Amino acid sequence: MNELGGIYQQRSAAFEKTALQLQRRYNQLSVVRLLIFIVSVGVAIYCFSLHWGVGVGFVAMFLAAFYRFVVWHSGILEAARFNERQGRINTWENAVLDGDYAVFYPGKEWMGPSHPYLFDLDIFGEYSLYQYLNRATTSVGRKKLAEWLATPTNETEIAARQAALPELRDALDWRQAFQATGLDTNDNPKHLLALDAWMEEKPFVLGNRWLTAALVLAPALVLTGMVLWIFVWPWQAAIWFLAPSVWALSRTVKKVTKTHEHTAKAAEVLNYYSRLIHRIETAPEWKAPRLNRLKAVFQEGNETASRRTRQLSYIIAQLNVRYNVFAVFLNLLTVWDLQWVYRLEKWKSKEKGRLPLWFDALAEMEALAGLANAWYNNPDWTLPVLHPEARLSAVQLGHPLIHPSKRVSNDIGLPLHGHIKLITGSNMAGKSTFLRTVGINAVMALAGAPVCARELFLKPLQVYTSMRTQDALHESASSFYAELKRLKQIIECVEAAQAPETDQLPVLFLLDEILKGTNSVDRHTGAKALIRQLIQSRGAGLIATHDLELGALEADAGGAIENLCMEVEIRDGELFFDYKLKRGVSKSFNATLLMQNMGIRIA
Repeated sequence: MNELGGIYQQRSAAFEKTALQLQRRYNQLSVVRLLIFIVSVGVAIYCFSLHWGVGVGFVAMFLAAFYRFVVWHSGILEAARFNERQGRINTWENAVLDGDYAVFYPGKEWMGPSHPYLFDLDIFGEYSLYQYLNRATTSVGRKKLAEWLATPTNETEIAARQAALPELRDALDWRQAFQATGLDTNDNPKHLLALDAWMEEKPFVLGNRWLTAALVLAPALVLTGMVLWIFVWPWQAAIWFLAPSVWALSRTVKKVTKTHEHTAKAAEVLNYYSRLIHRIETAPEWKAPRLNRLKAVFQEGNETASRRTRQLSYIIAQLNVRYNVFAVFLNLLTVWDLQWVYRLEKWKSKEKGRLPLWFDALAEMEALAGLANAWYNNPDWTLPVLHPEARLSAVQLGHPLIHPSKRVSNDIGLPLHGHIKLITGSNMAGKSTFLRTVGINAVMALAGAPVCARELFLKPLQVYTSMRTQDALHESASSFYAELKRLKQIIECVEAAQAPETDQLPVLFLLDEILKGTNSVDRHTGAKALIRQLIQSRGAGLIATHDLELGALEADAGGAIENLCMEVEIRDGELFFDYKLKRGVSKSFNATLLMQNMGIRIA
């Protein structure tokens, strides 16, 4: 067991022990709570037998004290559950060190074969980069991290994220408490979209003088009618005092229903969010400007964002009383629905512009915490250096999703204008994995994340891949045609990046066994033509191929093409791979041996 694994195991055991102790204490106090209530009922009966005033006084004092006791008692249960969640988190992180991170959200909904690189580089899905990095417990946090991995950002933003990570990486206690606070959050993005839709709706109670007057007059008239019914009039006359309530409710029922539909499911979500926001508000002062800026977003105004978010959750919960069958009586007596819609609209009028900022800051903090956690789990990773020179260079670059015990790292230096590394090698030699290693680390670097390397220097760029083209059945297109479409897209982007006064990032393309869907003659001819066109367009990237004859292109390319290879050795009929890049064209073959090992007889 390594040192980090020992830390996680110790923390997991400590949290679980504390959780068990608190649970036992809660159970013991539950018995005490019941006994106190039973005894207090007896005492109350005795006090009333002495004098009703004594009885009322005792009941009032008992209820106040018992309420405080119940709140304190419930806090013990919450503390037990919180420690249990932290214990789970440390158990999971210990499993991550052994390569098991399947428990985390995989982000399958963001997979897209049409995207420049997501599908080929395993950015989303089971055992993907996203699943490895993601520690967000909210849908907004998950979406934020997905956006970072899918879209390269500018140098200023990358630098700001990088500056926040060292401090957040070392704040293990705070990160895990933050994660544990939201661990049981169950928020559906559809509910937040509905809430956003409501935020854009115009108020119909606030600003309407008749309806706002009805909020006060209707309950007052109902109360008056009840008094008159009891002491003066028959109920047939008193019932007319309900008319204002009926009028106000009947005129607004459709609008109230629409408001309720948009907000009803958000109450529980907002309650969870308020707790996470409170964690950020009460965090210690950070040194990193980005972390302090995120914290400051929640502290603008007279009240904290966590309190205001909790208020919104409470208001929506009160409107949800409409689901209760007895809500009709509350509406007749107090125009309940309109009372809480009015409060909703007052809240919206004050906080409409702030709520999206709070959600965005919460999401960014969760995304940063995920990147920091990955760095904590991999202390040998490093922050990439953004370099003005149009070049990508790395020392000991490895694939972040391969376990360190099996990972093989390589060095690479690649000019980003008019240069191609042509990588040849036999089957299973590691060519495709190396292409993905370069691509996935570039994606991480452009998201502001640490990378799996000793050093990585690069200029902001756009990654494009063509590695796993598939049949497009909905377009009646073969995999070969799908590959041609992707190659056309890459050529267009390479040429656009070289256009004068363009704001498009330089392209790094990663191509694996190009034109594999046609015969060997066409494949060789087409591959040569493609490589020459990419060089003429000042493109840069890596091309992996089994076509050894393409290695001859290096001689006439004037340094624009460099041959690299990954070799395999055969020892006593067994294959040995070292997965190391070497200069030159591959000289090893292993297909026939692999076929023989699979039981295929070779004549």
